[in-house]
Amino acid sequence: MNNFGNSFTKSVGIKYPIICGAMYPCSNPELVAAVSEVGGIGIIQPLSFVYVHNYNFKNALEKIKLLTSKPVGMNIITEKSSKIYLRRMNDYLETALEFGIKFFISSLGNPNWIVEKVKPFGGIVYHDVTERKWAEKAISVGVDGLICVNNRAGGHAGNSFIEELYNQTKDFNLPLICAGGIGSKKDFLYALQIGYSGVQMGTRFIASKECSANLEYKNAIVNSTQDDIVLSEKVTGVPLSIINTPYVKKVGTKAGFIPKLFLQNRKLKHIMRAIYTLLSAIKLKKSNKRGDPYKDYFQAGKSVDGINSIMSVKEIIDSFVIN
Repeated sequence: MNNFGNSFTKSVGIKYPIICGAMYPCSNPELVAAVSEVGGIGIIQPLSFVYVHNYNFKNALEKIKLLTSKPVGMNIITEKSSKIYLRRMNDYLETALEFGIKFFISSLGNPNWIVEKVKPFGGIVYHDVTERKWAEKAISVGVDGLICVNNRAGGHAGNSFIEELYNQTKDFNLPLICAGGIGSKKDFLYALQIGYSGVQMGTRFIASKECSANLEYKNAIVNSTQDDIVLSEKVTGVPLSIINTPYVKKVGTKAGFIPKLFLQNRKLKHIMRAIYTLLSAIKLKKSNKRGDPYKDYFQAGKSVDGINSIMSVKEIIDSFVIN
């Protein structure tokens, strides 16, 4: 068995440099806890816990503590879409700190308020970046590391290749985590060989036994190749990596004329994204009543090429770290 310890694993308190990325709507307490329990670190997506899996947030954290005593992290999307949203994120953050959570991943927007909030508790903040200019802004407010989201990622992917994004950010001398394109041991070891301190995976963990996504979704990941991944503007208003299912082919992937005008305007784009979020929440609520919140869009990255079966979280991580 290889020794995968480095500055990232030591600071976070984990055995293997593997993060289960926060996923809306796919993050559930059992998945987060399972990744942490076997040596990686699971990341809480609070909106997924509350609005998809219908947990009181404190109850969800209590459940995770029953399932594992190992470190877990939490994701906070910092975009200022509304004061109500930011207040809610702040409440989730304060609750997480009460439960002893120390590792936070911030996405979009300026993470300065998160850094200020968690540092007195000994907290660690990594920020999602897709290019150097966003890394510079995050570093200027004191983040501890960077989640480098490349063009093979699921969800909101970046534009740069794995190697290109590493070269853009390596001179900051902070731990860099490769997010995107990691579906197999070969991908994992290649990212570490480049110089990344660890990897963040989402798609690989959706196709796990502990993830609550339905079997149709998991099988779609197993049966897809990278050529089946397309970018859709229909879900959040900005390009999102999804599987090109018959439903997606039917409805198309481009935002309408008026939404696109809003999204291209610096002042109005947040309003349009808030509208997309509201419509998505309404649709998700209807899906939950039908018992299937994953029906229309299957988010996934190009790592599907390396995913050939549905496995337990332990089997996935063992397949990466055991010789």
